[in-house]
This record gives sequence, structure tokens and C-alpha cells, in this order.
Amino acid sequence: MENFYKNKKVLVTGCTGFKGSWMCEALLKMGAVVTGYALEAPTVPALYTILGLENRMETVTGDIRDLDKLRRVFEEKRPEIVIHMAAQPIVRESYRDPVYTYGVNVMGTVHVLECVRHSDSVRSFVNVTTDKVYKNREWEWGYRENEELNGFDPYSNSKSCSELVTDCYRNSFLGDGAAVSTMRAGNVIGGCDFAADRIVPDCVRAAVQGEQIIVRNPHSVRPYQHVLEPVMAYLLVAWKQYEDISRAGCYNVGPDDKDCISTGELATLFCEAWRHVSGREICWKNVGDDGPHEAGFLKLDSSRIKRTFGWKPKWDVGTCLRKTVEVYRAYYEKADVADAVRKQIGEYAGM
Repeated sequence: MENFYKNKKVLVTGCTGFKGSWMCEALLKMGAVVTGYALEAPTVPALYTILGLENRMETVTGDIRDLDKLRRVFEEKRPEIVIHMAAQPIVRESYRDPVYTYGVNVMGTVHVLECVRHSDSVRSFVNVTTDKVYKNREWEWGYRENEELNGFDPYSNSKSCSELVTDCYRNSFLGDGAAVSTMRAGNVIGGCDFAADRIVPDCVRAAVQGEQIIVRNPHSVRPYQHVLEPVMAYLLVAWKQYEDISRAGCYNVGPDDKDCISTGELATLFCEAWRHVSGREICWKNVGDDGPHEAGFLKLDSSRIKRTFGWKPKWDVGTCLRKTVEVYRAYYEKADVADAVRKQIGEYAGM
């Protein structure tokens, strides 16, 4: 993979987000020529600024809903590969502002695909969606790519719509042009995510302040995985479909069944990892807050990507938590976070 991406021109939308920052760092480590298109970093602090990415790649500050500006970036940079990660990604925020959520997640996807449609340079396009695109039936087996798409909440539903938009453009306009895939990943965890309303950042904030961790839905089961699992899977699919358009399609990216655990179990593993790294005891408590509906049970069947590309998850959930805490510790102890992130990328990818 490293040899393929060297000197490839890659456009990453949403590069200032947590997941986008890990993506850009991985691409830069492989020698890609990376252009980002995104709003300002969504949190303070933000991994994007901690890594100094603004000084190591070109980033165009822009709204994904601004079609004219986005089109100019495609015309000027002529990317060969596009990884579309720009999104409003928080379920609770989607209840507070559904219009913005649909605008970004649906029309933003339309705008990116419209630019791909009119580009003669793009050969590979990956739309990053979510495990929550499926109609949740609260069953105990993993959803497959041919299951019904119908997310319940505005965030999940907008991502279902993004999937449908992508399929429409693939069928109606792109044909034998750019290879197009959508990728549905499970819940990601990793160092230096500072978003609100996510379990691991909430755990870290409580641990740093010496407080009990508040867990809202301890019995909800999710496919937790380290951020590098989907990031490297996206890059794998973008590479393989670039070389063979028949590899394009829809792919789930999730952990094995043994690592699909409840939020309470994740919080317990976090406490153990924090104690191992810091030497300090912390604990969590169940405090329901009568918040909006969220799925209770959610797993993915990743058989297709395993069969098609030989992909498989590398780090179990315990390892994921230890790796996550290591990077947070580097940040809070004012150590070299970039070095810690690059070491984990190198370890994961064998670079």
C-alpha cells in the first residue's frame, strides 16, 4: 500500500476532524500528496492542529455545501483519489439541528459526487458512512451490506441517504469512469478525539479531572474498533478499486464478534487501561439522562471485505483502549503526540 500511495494526489474532505486527521497522517507517512477540504477544526484542542497538519499539507477551508468552491478545488488540484469524510457525525447534535445535518451529510455528498462526475482526473472515490445506515432491528447478528438502509435518527438517516445518493451517481453518471465505493464502519476510538457526546472522550475528560465517568447507556452494544482499522480499510479499497473497478462496491468495516461489547464493558476496559498507564484508579457509574433514541444493539458482518480483499481487524478492543490511552497520555503529559500517532500507524501498517 505504501508504494501505491507514494506521490498519488489524494483529496480528503473533512480532514480537520478526528478521523480525517488520522487519515491524513497515514497518507503523509505513505508519501501521498494530500489536499484537504474542510471547515475549521471542530474542537479545541483538535488532533489536526496537534499534529501540525496545517503546515504539512494544503488545506482549503470551505463548507462542503459550497459547490462552486469545491469545484474549483477539484479543477486546481486534479485529485486521483477522493476520500469523502466530511460530515456532521454526532447523533445528539443531529436531533438539535437536523437541517444542518441533512445539508452536510446529504447535499455535501451530492456536491462531492458532482465534482467527481465532472472531473477527468479522479479514478477512485470512497464515501465514508457509518454502521448506523441500516434499519436497526435490535437483533444480535451483524448487518450485511444487502440489508435495508433506513437509519432512525437524523444523523443515521442522513447517512442512509448519502449511501443512496452515491449509488444513484454510480449508476446514472459514473459508469465505467471513477470507481466508487461506500464504506460503513463501526464506532471508532483512538487517541486525541475531543468530540462531545462520545464515550471515550467523555471517559478521558472525567479521568483527567479526577471524576467518576458518566455512562448513559451501559448496556448498548457497539462494534468498537481503533480508528486505524477503518482508515486503513478505506485506503485499501481506494487502492484496489483504482487498479480494478470491479472491486468497487459497499463494504462493512467492523471488529470480530468478540470485540462487539457493551458501552459499560468498554468503560471498564478504559478504566483498566487508564490505571495501567497512569497508575490512577478511576471508575464509572450508570446515569441515564432521558436523551433521544439511540440503537441498543448494533453489530456488522464484515465478511465481504474479508473475502474480497483479505482484510481483517488487527487489534482487539483491549489493545485499542491501550493504544488510545497512550496517545491521550502523550498529549496531557506534553509529550510528542505526533510521534506517538506515527508510531501507531507504522506498527499497524508495518511501515
